[in-house]
Amino acid sequence: MKSLFEQIGSTHTQQGDYYLPDLKLPPEEERPVGVWGQRRLRYLREHRPILYTNLKTSGQLRSHLADIEKQANALFLRLVKDYAAFEDVTEQLKAEQPMEWVRRMNGIKARVTEAINSQLVLV
Repeated sequence: MKSLFEQIGSTHTQQGDYYLPDLKLPPEEERPVGVWGQRRLRYLREHRPILYTNLKTSGQLRSHLADIEKQANALFLRLVKDYAAFEDVTEQLKAEQPMEWVRRMNGIKARVTEAINSQLVLV
C-alpha cells in the first residue's frame, strides 16, 4: 500500500523512525533588489515574520522586494526633484555656491529617504 505522500506524487525521506516529506520552495523570479528592497527584507524579517514566511514559501518574496525597489526608486527621484524645485535648489545655485547646493541637496535627500522608509518600505 502506498503512503499518502506517494499517492499524491510526493517523495519522502526516512529520518530515524519517521518519514518526512521532501519539501521544496517554488522557484522565484530573478529580479534585481537594491537598497530599498534590502531594507524591506530586513524589516519583514524583524517585524513582520508571518508576512515574510508567506512571501518566501509562496515564491513571491523576490518579486515583492523588486516591486518595492522599483516604486521606491521612482518615488525618490520624483520627490528629490520636486523638493529641489520647491526650495529653489537650482543649477545656478550649484554653479555659484556649490557647498550650499550640496548641503541643501543632502538635507532634501535625507528627508525624502525618511519619507519613503515610513510610507513604503517600513509598513
